[in-house]
Amino acid sequence: MPAPLVWLGLGLASLYASDSLTKAYQRTKGRVVYYPGESELPVKPVNGAVVTCGIFGVFDHTGIWCDDHIVELKGNGLIRGVSPERFLHGRSGEKIYVACDQADQPLIAPEAFQRASEQLFQYSRYHVLDNNCHRFVWQCLSGQRERLTRFTELNTRMCQHFSTPIHWHVAKL
Repeated sequence: MPAPLVWLGLGLASLYASDSLTKAYQRTKGRVVYYPGESELPVKPVNGAVVTCGIFGVFDHTGIWCDDHIVELKGNGLIRGVSPERFLHGRSGEKIYVACDQADQPLIAPEAFQRASEQLFQYSRYHVLDNNCHRFVWQCLSGQRERLTRFTELNTRMCQHFSTPIHWHVAKL
């Protein structure tokens, strides 16, 4: 019985170490300046902005800000709009963070708000690796359906898409 728990623990430790190395690489390449939790600068989210919160200190959950709500892809495949409080509920993160540019302004794609809003109350086959919240957010930003597995991959694509390093600042709600 203890063996599966040991393997699970080793798997999580490996994932955390890999993520830490990827974050360090992104920082040295100038893709991300501040990760969630590293800046306390308050920024008001605007429609079409990318937001995130932490999950158990290991994972990140992302969505699109739309009219004081967050459109997210839930784990059961439902695309829904939730309040900021509901976005945080059941997750370890206590704050929501907004992706910003070097001038500390939210990064927005005008189409992201529209694409996210149009998908409300639809279902998408959720899969933790192949069709997760990061892929949903990227699809809303770019209109492209590409596989994104990790938060660090989303940061890389956003940096390229917006041509600016990403600064994650705490959302002023």
